[in-house]
Amino acid sequence: MLGDAVTPEVAAAWDEVYWLLACELIAREARLYAGAGVPEGGPVWRDWRVTGRARESADVVSLTLAPADGGAAPGFTPGRYVSVAVDLDGGRGQQIRQYSLSGRPGAGQWRITVKRVRGERGAPDGMVSGHLHDRVTVGDTLRLSPAFGEVDATAGDGPLLLVSAGIGLTPAMAALAHLADRDPGRRVTLAHADRDAEAHALRAELPALQQQLPNLAVHLWYLDAAGADLPGLKAEVSPGLIDPDRIPLPAGVAAHLCGPVAFMNLVRAGLLRRGVPAERIAYEVFGPGMLPG
Repeated sequence: MLGDAVTPEVAAAWDEVYWLLACELIAREARLYAGAGVPEGGPVWRDWRVTGRARESADVVSLTLAPADGGAAPGFTPGRYVSVAVDLDGGRGQQIRQYSLSGRPGAGQWRITVKRVRGERGAPDGMVSGHLHDRVTVGDTLRLSPAFGEVDATAGDGPLLLVSAGIGLTPAMAALAHLADRDPGRRVTLAHADRDAEAHALRAELPALQQQLPNLAVHLWYLDAAGADLPGLKAEVSPGLIDPDRIPLPAGVAAHLCGPVAFMNLVRAGLLRRGVPAERIAYEVFGPGMLPG
């Protein structure tokens, strides 16, 4: 394409840069596998048996999983996600999707909480989420990757803010369960937005977590706040969209965000405007999009 512009010197320099980059990426991949507990040269994928299934809301189901070989379930850091590979019928082949782990780290089993993806404006329904909802039951086997991700939803030891919307609550629930075990006195604020109380998956677990975490403050925003009271849960419930200006921000707070990109943009901008440093705001984006600086 560049023709005569590629002199021998340019070609040699390009070869050197190419192999330097290739070696760096190979080394990075090896470090990721090592950090996830995959032995060198060992298989990345592992078979997991579905040991439990719970309907969390009309569009959300939780699957509890244990290694099919009877081995131990590895520990993980709250905020990590796994890839799930499923074989679809109808000639659709294998498809892979990522789901955050939503259960307690160290519980001996893993849990994923899956929202059914319904197509909008002519788009098809989600193939994998539909398969997990309609076809997978207790006793079935799924192929999972190790837990990956660069975000620790419980990083630091000062005040923690967990902000989520919809199914983005899954890493926050893993974080709360982890803190209930390891640091129950930590000051934590959960700010969650959802359509209504019925759509709020895993909501029923919050009263027990609040009992275990005496310094947990819960702030909920529902588009329809009718019937939002939950026995045993002390929460401030507000109608409408989340208001970042009303989220409590104690000094030194570290924040973890998970939800649609537009939601995270809104909340992150509000936290920055109110003085939370960018390096203290963690988030995970599944895909090529990045939040603006």
